[in-house]
Amino acid sequence: MESQQVSAPFDFSAIRSEFALPGTYPAEAVAEARDAVDAFAGTRVDRTDLELATIDPPGAMDLDQALQISRTPTGFTLHYAIADLGAVIVADSALDTEARKRGQTYYLPDGSIPLHPPVLSEDTASLLPERTRPAALWTIELDNAAQPQHFSVVRALVRSRARFDYAQVQADADAGTLHPSIAALPEFGALRIADGLARGAISLRLPNQEVVADGDGWKLAIEPRTAADDWNEQVSLLTGMCAASITLDGQVGLLRTMPPPQPSAIESMRRTAAALGVDWPADMPAGQLLAGLDPNSPAGLVLMSEATSLLRGARYTLLADLEPADRRPELLTHSGVGAPYAHVTAPPRRLGDRFTTEICLARCAGTEVPQWVIDGLPEVATALARTDSVANKVDRACVDLTETTVLEDRVGQDFPAIVLREATANRPAEIFIADPPILTGCTGNPPEGERVTARLTTSDPKTRTLTFDYVRE
Repeated sequence: MESQQVSAPFDFSAIRSEFALPGTYPAEAVAEARDAVDAFAGTRVDRTDLELATIDPPGAMDLDQALQISRTPTGFTLHYAIADLGAVIVADSALDTEARKRGQTYYLPDGSIPLHPPVLSEDTASLLPERTRPAALWTIELDNAAQPQHFSVVRALVRSRARFDYAQVQADADAGTLHPSIAALPEFGALRIADGLARGAISLRLPNQEVVADGDGWKLAIEPRTAADDWNEQVSLLTGMCAASITLDGQVGLLRTMPPPQPSAIESMRRTAAALGVDWPADMPAGQLLAGLDPNSPAGLVLMSEATSLLRGARYTLLADLEPADRRPELLTHSGVGAPYAHVTAPPRRLGDRFTTEICLARCAGTEVPQWVIDGLPEVATALARTDSVANKVDRACVDLTETTVLEDRVGQDFPAIVLREATANRPAEIFIADPPILTGCTGNPPEGERVTARLTTSDPKTRTLTFDYVRE
């Protein structure tokens, strides 16, 4: 069936103002970025022999990761190059100060607000193809089950040979024509995904809304997700787990943590599964149940929606802040990953990765962690928590503005919907509408897990308010 969605012309400038997002980069910081030099030039390991490739969204220029994964007689060898921002940003400089204020790159449909000036993040520090670049190069040796046996990171010179987007990688994998640098990625990814489920990792596959350009306007879409996305994600997750191991060993660092799901949340989800007729063996972890569901079925959508309650309480945990008695596994683990985890794979886009990478480099080299890193970690943790919250609100505001604008002329119309969650005393029911793709509330107490008709009663772009009401047959 052809989509009935009509795009609408508008801009997101009001959202930039509402959330006081950063504007133009200060001239002094831009000059420092333009004139940045590699502080470790002449001391790096030359690994320009590696046949690295990047996998990023189409059109991306801030290429922060490049990989080569090879099958060996005993397993796999992963080389993972990460843009080395720590080598070109001087501590306490104007560039460093501005990056600490920004915390991360903000992505809006009509353009990003970068953590670093584009002259750095999209040019001289970006792992663009056929450019020799300084990088933090991870080498991870894995066995035949894709379990890491040895890992380390060093400062190196690298040269990416090819760039791909996720759709290209998926198409090549389906055709059996993957680039040699990533030919082993599907097998590696499948093994790592299976290992994650065995660890208790939880991955949700709910429809992810995005705003896309459509001629002179904007419309809603579901962000495409391929198996290639999942394979590539496992490379980053594995590297973050190795980084966490290094920081824990040295008792200095910043972990991304999430507490275990509350027993009440698991019990509620089990009741929902039983009501939907979904078999959930008593000894099966929630992550394994979710992995086996059809994400496009009503039951799958309902259970994945409810499973969001399992993934709450994410925070940045400073190891220096923990007393010895508080260094318990449940306080050091990210329950969504199923292991301790640290961010290190996106320094151009996320402030903390530069600092954690420096810790890992020092630990692997047997040198002292730079004092500017230790002194800066508390400020970094605060900046990341603050800007994560803002980024989530900005994402939601952009989607809300698009929803209410494209539906403004359709108030009073009926839409087929699936009820993801029943109403409670504190919130209305939650529904999913496929065309246009919307996850939103619905009044009238529609029955959970059922296909229903929902009537659009309010669509106000000024307040970004969207309301639907359950139409009883």
